[in-house]
Amino acid sequence: MTRTVGQVRADVEEASRWLAGRVVRTPVLRSPVIDGLAGARVLLKAENLQHGGSYKMRGALRAVGRLAVAGHTGVIAQSTGNHAVAVSLAAGQHGLAATVVLPVDAASTKVDRARAAGARVVFAGTSVEERVAVANGLSDESGHPVVDAYDHPDVIAGQGTASLELIEDAERAGTPLDVLVVPVGGGGGVAGACLAAAGSGIEVYGVEPVGCDSLARSLAAGVRVPVAPAPTIADGLRPSCVGELPFAIVRDTLRGVLRVDDDEIAAAFRLILTELKVLAEPSGAAGLAGALRLPPDGDRQRTVGVVLTGGNVEQALVARLMAPRSADLAEEGAAA
Repeated sequence: MTRTVGQVRADVEEASRWLAGRVVRTPVLRSPVIDGLAGARVLLKAENLQHGGSYKMRGALRAVGRLAVAGHTGVIAQSTGNHAVAVSLAAGQHGLAATVVLPVDAASTKVDRARAAGARVVFAGTSVEERVAVANGLSDESGHPVVDAYDHPDVIAGQGTASLELIEDAERAGTPLDVLVVPVGGGGGVAGACLAAAGSGIEVYGVEPVGCDSLARSLAAGVRVPVAPAPTIADGLRPSCVGELPFAIVRDTLRGVLRVDDDEIAAAFRLILTELKVLAEPSGAAGLAGALRLPPDGDRQRTVGVVLTGGNVEQALVARLMAPRSADLAEEGAAA
């Protein structure tokens, strides 16, 4: 907690060098339709195509790799899914045992991926507090360290490399970013984005589902504020409180938080699938939903970067989100 932002930003750059060749340098996608809706040039970093299906692989691999070098033989993790999958895969690559603690209502896709990677899966309630308590107990019993999903400097640095790559790729293409938008769960990803963008003049925004807005409330209060997460289709964005280290990083550097509801997230999900031809999970699509809420900047066309954080989504949810809505059917019937 005592590190300066500048020192931790150097960790993002170091993590990027270390991760080169170990993770996918995912493509940056663009759609004229999305540009038109946003009134901006929108560049989307497709981390749904990352190993493990999300950008969580970056932070997990960085953290687990360093623990392996330090001589640890196993790791513990808790999350709603993607971090657990990533830690499971990272542990397997380094020959470490992995135990992951998931909520009882975790998406089966994420449970199956963690098990397929060789992890022991333990279920604990539905709240982050319940999972943390179980994870800490397992750590005490086994002596294996907990790799926190967002309150861990190596995880934040690793997650920040996705934003760093997007910034670099946009500059190389001659369209440097004016704004960077990242979905917020516990805050590790958006903290990494703030570090990656430090000193660049890029405005960084977080995106939270309505009712899961611990970061927005915390920024308004000046201290971390827990919430009772509301139901949302963005299952990866519902921790009850932003992490301590992420909050320390973003409190003076984040431009703001954009709140989006499930209808906006679902609309962004459909846009990504139909216009970009890739599958993002609702938690990842929330970033685009937030970008579409950004107010215009006069007559200037800004370049907005969005990190599509993951693509691990249940088939049944895909079908439900893509099903014709009653309003659409009514319009089609009237046209006929």
